[in-house]
Amino acid sequence: MSLVAVGLNHQTAPVEIREQITFAPERIGDALQQMQSDLQVPEATIISTCNRTEIYCGMPGTNTDNVVSWLHDYHQAPRDTFSPFLFTHYDRDAAQHLMRVCSGLDSMILGEPQILGQIKQAFREAGESGTVGRDLTLLFQSAFNAAKQVRTDTAIGASPVSVAFAAVSLAKQIFGDLAEHTALLIGAGETVELALQHLHSHNIGKTIIANRTAARADKLAANYNSEVITLTEIPDRLSEADITISSTASQLPILGKGAVEAALKARRHRPMAMIDIAVPRDIEPQVSQLSDVFLYTVDNLKEIIDQGMEARQEAAVKAEHIIENQANTFMQKMRGLNAGATISDLRAHTSAIQQSSLDAALAMLKKGEDPEKALQYFAHTFTNKLLHTPSSQLRQASEAGDTEIAEAARKLFKLDKNNAS
Repeated sequence: MSLVAVGLNHQTAPVEIREQITFAPERIGDALQQMQSDLQVPEATIISTCNRTEIYCGMPGTNTDNVVSWLHDYHQAPRDTFSPFLFTHYDRDAAQHLMRVCSGLDSMILGEPQILGQIKQAFREAGESGTVGRDLTLLFQSAFNAAKQVRTDTAIGASPVSVAFAAVSLAKQIFGDLAEHTALLIGAGETVELALQHLHSHNIGKTIIANRTAARADKLAANYNSEVITLTEIPDRLSEADITISSTASQLPILGKGAVEAALKARRHRPMAMIDIAVPRDIEPQVSQLSDVFLYTVDNLKEIIDQGMEARQEAAVKAEHIIENQANTFMQKMRGLNAGATISDLRAHTSAIQQSSLDAALAMLKKGEDPEKALQYFAHTFTNKLLHTPSSQLRQASEAGDTEIAEAARKLFKLDKNNAS
């Protein structure tokens, strides 16, 4: 069975494509089971975040056309919508890619730690859906171990750089001192929490959290002295927000052009910074057409992010060496697992032949035949049955000019001239 990774990310596809291929969090389990059923793949895991959608499969062969077709069908997208942006990795390359992703080496922000938690959650969901087995378990556990070693042995996460940090840095560039300003944060996930941390480290005047459910938002509000509102209250409160940072899992926009126009009018056209770090986007792109609105998406944050990368570049070189070694170790383990399955099958095959020959010898003894004759019969029959198929395969290979099987057999059974045992 081959391990295959098929996907796209912020390096291979723009946000307009990425938002079309995302899997809603509440649909991941159903999608996994549907994919496993439709494609008849033994194992599968889906990773879907703002910056990437990746599918990991354990499957016979290496033809991924059916996986690509399934992606288009599931998302009801025209054929080849995603194909130009997809990458495919196999076996060791798939393992090395996942290790790089888990370690933050493949992220928009080098070394960012959030992705590891997201991948662990994706792996848990696949486990709960019953779509992971021996091979994907080894793959993901090896990737988690590699990420842990990178964090421990390098300074890859030393600089406080993240999408949330970049968003707050952008707001600070626009407004300068944030002490007299108000920030509206839409969503209550990890990214919003990080944005809150950075806003308060820059002495933001006031923060408002808008979320679909109150429980998570209330917890954040208590930690950061924020006000909590519902999503339906946003149009009435938007005019208060100098800075809006949105990061939800909504499949449809939260804010439209009309609501922002109304807020601008109420603000007497004082500038607004709106930073949409959700995929699919939370803020309609048409909002960028409005005067006095600075609208940014995750792709626009890249320049700010790049400014904080220098401190992590040296650590990344060391991290790549760690991952190279971990990928080699993973492949050794995989080969060991595959050898283990072959050894188990060989033992079962040998045991069946042994039992059949033994039963015949015991039957001879019960009939009163000479024990020595019965033992000779057992040894002769067992040996002939055990070697019949290998001998036939070796003969056919030799007749076909295939010398590799014979050489492998000599090596496997140590058939050198000096070995008489």
